Amino acid sequence: MVLTLYGHPLATCTQRVATVLLEKQVPFKFVVVDITTGEHKSPAYLEKQPFGQVPYIDEDGFVLFESRAISRYIADKYSAQGTPLIPKDAKDKALFEQAASIETANFDTFAGKAVSEKVFKPAFTGAKPDEAFFETQITELGKKLDVYEKILSKQKYLAGNELTLADLFHLPYANLLPQTGSKVIEERPNVAKWVEDLKARPSWQAVKQGITSTA
Repeated sequence: MVLTLYGHPLATCTQRVATVLLEKQVPFKFVVVDITTGEHKSPAYLEKQPFGQVPYIDEDGFVLFESRAISRYIADKYSAQGTPLIPKDAKDKALFEQAASIETANFDTFAGKAVSEKVFKPAFTGAKPDEAFFETQITELGKKLDVYEKILSKQKYLAGNELTLADLFHLPYANLLPQTGSKVIEERPNVAKWVEDLKARPSWQAVKQGITSTA
């Protein structure tokens, strides 16, 4: 049975999973969840994803949600095909986990709030963004990216010189940050080069404007 991805084609976490599926060359069926009508809060959906968020996957009855958990599952189960995304060596894997933690604590925390305030809030609610809140998030993100700049001056990717899931995890919000009007990425040359390298990958090019089934 083909793996099925349930989500919204422009939702950041759904894009994260679809990118990994393409990198690992895993055929999948994509089922759109209409978040504009509240489908993700319906009783049937909540049976699969109790927090009412997108995405989740169903593979032969095995249901899993949370985009990073799904990504790790895919990278582990299909380790023999596609792009290697989780190192096998213990030390290299530890560095990958370190990088993945960096993304969650030092990038997503601030980038997600900045994008939500400046891009999603006006687009989906019609409300004006809170500029002071946005600037606070961007300022904090800038401080974190200063550290990224130092790390990436010494190596190609966040965990070393090989691509891992930790790098790909950044893509959805890294892609949206310029839409906020901020140059928090462009102002840091090593970070900018790293992001452009990730955005140029065929997997991201295939999902950035939407997601389609490959099976």
